[in-house]
Amino acid sequence: MIKYALQCEAGHGFETWFRSSEDYEKQRKRNLVECPACGSTEIEKQIMRPSVARTDKGRSRTPVETPAAPEQSQPVAMMSPQEQFLREKLKELRDHVTKNADYVGDKFPELARQMHYDEIDQRSIYGEAKPDEVKELIDEGVGVQPLPVLPEEKN
Repeated sequence: MIKYALQCEAGHGFETWFRSSEDYEKQRKRNLVECPACGSTEIEKQIMRPSVARTDKGRSRTPVETPAAPEQSQPVAMMSPQEQFLREKLKELRDHVTKNADYVGDKFPELARQMHYDEIDQRSIYGEAKPDEVKELIDEGVGVQPLPVLPEEKN
């Protein structure tokens, strides 16, 4: 993980974490990095104070004056509004399916295939399938789609 100090075109400063510098660049190019104060996606990295481990343990040292902390802390962007919106929509989609379809457990591949070949009546179902079973269904042209599971729901 890497923490960046960022600033929007309006001058609002904030800090946020990314998996890597490449991850930051990808998100910035897709306008997913957004100022929490004004919503601007015109974001630039700022110079950050490096985090250096001390090597003088046990020796006395002259204290270094550090600048006083600002009166108000800057907000930290953990998730952009676009990411929040997409997560809400994915949750709505999953909730709609689970409310309006029948759960068939591990019989899903068999029943989906039977419906595809008109061997049984069509209905909305969801259930469990192994990766190789899903691949076979897709190869046969059976319309299947995984239900989204969001990270916080696995905690």
